[in-house]
Amino acid sequence: MKKIEVKTLHPGMVFSAPVYIEGNNLLVPAGIAIRKKDIDHLLSWGYSTVSTEGDPVKENRGAGGPQETSTLGPGIDDLGLSGAMKKKGGHVLSLVEVKENKSAYRSYISLIQRLDAVFSSIEAGVSVEPRTVDNLTGRLLQAIREERDSMIGFILGGEVADHVLAKSSVNTAILSALIAMELKFPHPKVMQVVTGALLHDVGMLRLPKEITGKSGGLSDAEVQRMQAHSLYTYKIITKELLYPEDVGLIALQHHERWDGQGYPRRISGPDIDMGARIVSVADAFEAMVSEKPYRNSMMGYQAMKNLLSDNSRRFDPDVLKAFIKTMGIYPIGSIILLNNGAIARVTEVHGDAPLRPKIRILIDEFGKMFKQDEGELIDLLTEKSLFIARALDPREIAKSRE
Repeated sequence: MKKIEVKTLHPGMVFSAPVYIEGNNLLVPAGIAIRKKDIDHLLSWGYSTVSTEGDPVKENRGAGGPQETSTLGPGIDDLGLSGAMKKKGGHVLSLVEVKENKSAYRSYISLIQRLDAVFSSIEAGVSVEPRTVDNLTGRLLQAIREERDSMIGFILGGEVADHVLAKSSVNTAILSALIAMELKFPHPKVMQVVTGALLHDVGMLRLPKEITGKSGGLSDAEVQRMQAHSLYTYKIITKELLYPEDVGLIALQHHERWDGQGYPRRISGPDIDMGARIVSVADAFEAMVSEKPYRNSMMGYQAMKNLLSDNSRRFDPDVLKAFIKTMGIYPIGSIILLNNGAIARVTEVHGDAPLRPKIRILIDEFGKMFKQDEGELIDLLTEKSLFIARALDPREIAKSRE
């Protein structure tokens, strides 16, 4: 990767490939403008360089670049959205309101709370029976079988403020299960992958809070400590929980890279455990769409674009293809703007047509707002006159009305 001096960056710069902090932490994906506050953060954290494999492709010196302007696009006010949002308080596009199936959401919350209890016991040094985790694995797979689309939607649309590690792990496990199923794994192997995904970051509990919760840049020594979490996880899984080596390897190797530039052992390609390759993709997507101390979350569409630009560097191409086929380019729960000016939420994806999912209208082309389950359902695969113009960030929409 090329090193770019932070002092040469300015708001509005856009690169043709993702820009990273310390080689692994995403600053901005390809095609997204760098904001002034991104640069301010880099300077306050003490970074002198960032890295990218791309080049500057254009600049947007307007109102701070695309990420700091309204994502609604030109002419959207003509639809009466601003007035409607003010009347309704913006609830129709808030993240909480994408929860159509309350029973499924309770199951999702229960999984997070139960896993958090397991993590609390491990952190306190209390013995945990493997069957407790096995039960969680079974519950998660049952929830996916019964409410697959809802469970995917909660990853983007479920607001869970607490239990950060448990939430991240449940989300990663859901995505890992979907990839394993798409790859036609037998059920015992799917169970193994899900178990490894649920526990893949449990070693974080062995790290000091001043490292795991740090909002600024990490020192070289702190980076080494952070990277040791996969070794701690492996020991917890195999020595404390007494799971077999196959489960431990999933966690140990999930930060290895397809090109051999990962950690802890810098192994590459097919030498990386298959379950670890799956969790690697799922974990990367989950990290990008979740809030982190060092950056805000991004939209599902932006995260998918970032994964698609990997070019066999971090991820197994076959695993990535399976993930794209499962999730689509616009993941379930994404808020999108149609070419006729209507705003909708993605409710289902077509594996063979990732750009034409099923959607539910939230605000039609005339500015009429609908409750969460009352808007028209449209299959873009058959409704050829409509297509997605762009993805929208609900939080940015909310900001635009303030």
